[in-house]
Amino acid sequence: MRFELTREFLDDLIEIINNEDSKKAFQILEELYAADIAEIYNELNIEQAKYLYLLIDDGEKAADVIAELDDDDRERFLAVLPSDVIAGKFIDHMDSDDAADVIADLPEKKQEEVLQHIKDLEQAGDIVDLLTYDEDTAGGIMAKEYIAVNIKMNLEEAITEIRKQAEELDEVFYVYVVNDDNILQGTLSLKRLLLSKTNRDIKDIHNSNVISVKADMSDEDAAVLADKYDLVALPVVDTIGRLIGLITYDDLVDVMREEAEKDYQMISGITEDVEHSDRVWVLTRARLPWLFIGLLGGIFGAQIIGIFEEVLAKHATMAFFIPLIAAMGGNVGVQSSSIVVQGLANKTLKSESIFKKILKELSVSLINAIVLSSLILLYNLVFSDSYALTFTVSSALFIIIIFASAFGTFVPLALNYLKIDPAMATGPFITTANDIIGLFIYLIIGVALFGIMN
Repeated sequence: MRFELTREFLDDLIEIINNEDSKKAFQILEELYAADIAEIYNELNIEQAKYLYLLIDDGEKAADVIAELDDDDRERFLAVLPSDVIAGKFIDHMDSDDAADVIADLPEKKQEEVLQHIKDLEQAGDIVDLLTYDEDTAGGIMAKEYIAVNIKMNLEEAITEIRKQAEELDEVFYVYVVNDDNILQGTLSLKRLLLSKTNRDIKDIHNSNVISVKADMSDEDAAVLADKYDLVALPVVDTIGRLIGLITYDDLVDVMREEAEKDYQMISGITEDVEHSDRVWVLTRARLPWLFIGLLGGIFGAQIIGIFEEVLAKHATMAFFIPLIAAMGGNVGVQSSSIVVQGLANKTLKSESIFKKILKELSVSLINAIVLSSLILLYNLVFSDSYALTFTVSSALFIIIIFASAFGTFVPLALNYLKIDPAMATGPFITTANDIIGLFIYLIIGVALFGIMN
């Protein structure tokens, strides 16, 4: 049954905690999934959350709760727990990648204390290895738990080995085949495992066509690769091809979601990865830079209007269409840049297809410009008695739509070439730039046409 956190439920739970009714609290926790408990923790103060957490007697569930918490909430929560509790309560029950993520959030001194309290020295060693990788690389999100069999084994020996290794795993995604030096040779499918005779050799039935990633590859590129080939897990190898870890689908999904959130925030004019629960100063710091740029854009726009003050005073009806010109230029630019950024993000926009993409965007903008400028032309022919204004608005809108589309296409490509996140090109940047340039084009055309036709 799906859990829904309501104010009534939360108030009742807080009362149970305040009364230290451990029996009722335990019954509630026992019925909830780890993700539900993590959602509840986000609404409690640190002491209330700590009280609930220490009631969880299922080590795996306790570990899952910690893994489900937001980074900031988890960091604050771990700060009030002793190192031995952190190690024994959930690190011992976590996969190495999740454990490394948790430990990485701790101060350096506490990291050492937690590692010293881990009973399984092999797991502690795996965690230490993972902490050496940058968090934005394939090595930084991989787990050390995987199943591998030697290519020299026969099927019966391999099955025995698989059963032995599977005891330590929650899920089995693939069975990997390696040689004596642990260099990845391929995969062994479940179908062949079930249908082949037990005396057959692994070398004769394994699939040698395996897709892997290097440990230093970016996590975003790894996620794109997995998405392209519909993989639920990706093996990670070192520089000479030795199998060193596995990236599972949940981590790949997390990477995709984080990248999507980051791009969405940049499109919205937010320069940092923030959450609604962050401090006021953090939220302000993330939003202020682009708002400042928007302010400068508004000032430049006002300056341009000031330059053409006499024209606008003489032909006041031109001012009626300034919001239209600004809005259309901004909207067209954002549409074009968003399509390009999407293509760059999912790696579908290759260098050989960039020219075709630009040509297609310009073709689309040409059609849009013809349609929209024709509509505004018809509108003004009906409702305006000034031919100069009619043709000024229509011709300016036509030019601005084509320019904004070209600008919105080229800017993210240029930023990508300069190794700058192209998502920065969308939203406020495109809108502000097109507002200024579009306004200038409109007024220049107005000066020209009103001078000719009047």
